[in-house]
Amino acid sequence: MENSDKKAVSRRAFLGTTAAVAAGITVVPRHAVAGLGHKAPSDKLNIAAVGIGGMGNSNLRNLQEENIVALCDVDWKYAAPVFEHYSGAKKYKDWRKMYDEMGKSIDGVVVATADHTHAIIAAHAITMGKHVYVQKPLTHTVYESRLLTKLADKYKVATQMGNQGSSGEGVNLTTEWLANGEIGEVTKVEAFTDRPIWPQGLNTPEQGQWVPDTLDWDLFTGPAKMKPFNEIYHPWNWRGWWDYGTGALGDMACHILHPVFVGLELGYPIHAQGSSTLLLQDCAPTAQSVKLTYPARKPKRAWKGMKRNADLPEVDVYWSDGGIKPMLPEGWPDGKDPNNAGGYVCFHGTKDKLICGCYGRDPWLLSGRVPEAPKFRRRVETSHEMDWVRACKESAENRVPTASDFSEAGPFNEMVVMGVLAVRLQSLYKELDWDGDNMQFTNLTNDETIKTVIKDGFEIHDGHPTFKKTWTDPVPAKEFAAELIKHTYRKPWSLPDMPA
Repeated sequence: MENSDKKAVSRRAFLGTTAAVAAGITVVPRHAVAGLGHKAPSDKLNIAAVGIGGMGNSNLRNLQEENIVALCDVDWKYAAPVFEHYSGAKKYKDWRKMYDEMGKSIDGVVVATADHTHAIIAAHAITMGKHVYVQKPLTHTVYESRLLTKLADKYKVATQMGNQGSSGEGVNLTTEWLANGEIGEVTKVEAFTDRPIWPQGLNTPEQGQWVPDTLDWDLFTGPAKMKPFNEIYHPWNWRGWWDYGTGALGDMACHILHPVFVGLELGYPIHAQGSSTLLLQDCAPTAQSVKLTYPARKPKRAWKGMKRNADLPEVDVYWSDGGIKPMLPEGWPDGKDPNNAGGYVCFHGTKDKLICGCYGRDPWLLSGRVPEAPKFRRRVETSHEMDWVRACKESAENRVPTASDFSEAGPFNEMVVMGVLAVRLQSLYKELDWDGDNMQFTNLTNDETIKTVIKDGFEIHDGHPTFKKTWTDPVPAKEFAAELIKHTYRKPWSLPDMPA
C-alpha cells in the first residue's frame, strides 16, 4: 500500500472510531458527524462489496434493502452483470482506491474475493471503523484469523463470516441436543464433504497466457507471490491452488464443521495429523484426510447429565474429502446416503450418535429417538446477511452478536486452516503438537526438512508406465511451517499490526 493510502486509512480509522464512540451508536446520523460527509440515513447502511462475480453477487442480493454504494472487482467482464444491476454504485478495480475515495460514505464492506485476500481487505476496513461481512473461509492462515478476531474486538464493529448455516436451525438443534446430554459424552466426530467439484491435484501450468484486458492480474494476486496468469486459476478454480485458496477443506469445512466447533465448545486443537493423495507444491490434493485433537475443557454452560464442574472430554475430529468417506456406524439404515447437501457429520456419543448434514441441516439420532431439548440459542428470523445488517445498526454496547461473529468465526477458522497445515506438513510423518495461544508447533526440530513434489511426470509410452517426480529442494520444516502460519506478503501489500 502506498504511503498516501496508509495515511488515508489511518486518518479515517481515527475519525470514524472516535465519532462512533462519541455518538454511542453504530450507524452515525449525518448531524452527529458534521464535516465527515457521512451520507447514509439512519435506517439504511451504505454498503461496499469487494469481489462481486461469484458469492459476492449472492450476498448482495440479500442486501438489496440497503444502499449498495460501491462495487469492486478485479475482473470487470466477470463482474459486468452485477455492475449493470447496481448501476448507481461506483465501480472500482482496486479496493484501496475505493477506501480512499469512498471511506467517508461507507458503513460496511462485504468481502467475497479469493481466500488469500480476505484478511487484508477486511483488516483495513475494520481499522477504518467499518463493519465487515467476509465470505468463508474467513482467512487463508491462522495468523490472519487471529488478527481479524482481535481487530474486530478492538474496533467494536459488527462482523459475520459467510457460513450461512450458522444462522440455520440445524446448528441450533445440534448444539442444544448435545448440551442436553442426548447422546452422552462425545470423544469422536467424523465428517466428510463430496468436494472438490473443481479441478485439484494438477501440475502447475508450464506456460503463462495473455492476461485478458478486463482483468487486473496484479490486483488479483495481491499479497501472494506473482506467477504468470493462466485461465486454470481464474475465475472460480483458484480455490484449488494453494496461493489463492484452501482446497476442499477450506471451502467446505466452514459449513460442515461449524456445528462441531460450536456444539462441542471447542477452542484450539492440541494435535494435528494430515494425509492425502499426491501432495503438490502449488495445487491442493485430489483427496485428503485430517485428524484434529481437542483437549478436555470446561463447558461455558451446564450440560445435562454431567457431574458438577466436570470437563467435556478430549475429542478427536476426523475430516475427509475427495470421495473418501468414513465407515458408516453400526445400525445405519440400509440404503440411506450419508451425504446431505454436500457433507456429513457424525457425533459418536456414549449413549447415541447424532448425525447432521452440511450447514448442520436435518440433525437426527441414529437410535431414531426424537429429542425434546430446551432451546437456548437465538433464532435468526432473516437472512444471514441481513442479520449482519441488524448488528451493524445496533450500538457496540447493546449489540447482539451475529451467528458467526468473528469472536467465534476467527477461532473456528483457525480449526479449518489447521487442517490445511496438517496436510501440507504430512511428510514429517508424525503427529504435530500445536500451541494455539502462541500459534506454533512445539515438536518441530531444527534438523527436520520438508520437500514437496513440484511436478508429477507420470507418462505412458507404448503401454509402459514411467514414473518421474520433480521435487523441491529440502527446506527447514520450522521455516516452512512458519510461512504457512503467517504469510510473508508481497510488497507493497501489508496487514495492520496485531493488537496486543
